[in-house]
Amino acid sequence: MKTNQKKAEIDYPCHWEYKVIGENQDHIQDALLTCCAPDTPSIIFSKTSSGGKYHSFSAKVQVQDEKSRLSIFEKLHCHAAILMVI
Repeated sequence: MKTNQKKAEIDYPCHWEYKVIGENQDHIQDALLTCCAPDTPSIIFSKTSSGGKYHSFSAKVQVQDEKSRLSIFEKLHCHAAILMVI
């Protein structure tokens, strides 16, 4: 079975939003600032899990090209304070 999967076209530069989940709100925000540097992302708290252990945030930042977009994603993915990045 063949599927026609095309790579999405993204016009750069553009604002890109990353959604992240972690346990410590301060550490998550610090990670977002560090991983998006030298640009400063707009960080918005999303919600806390029902048990209060996990917190999610959205961060919007301008990316110049695919390489910078993927680089930020990889930095967030590898950061100790971030459990999940979308």
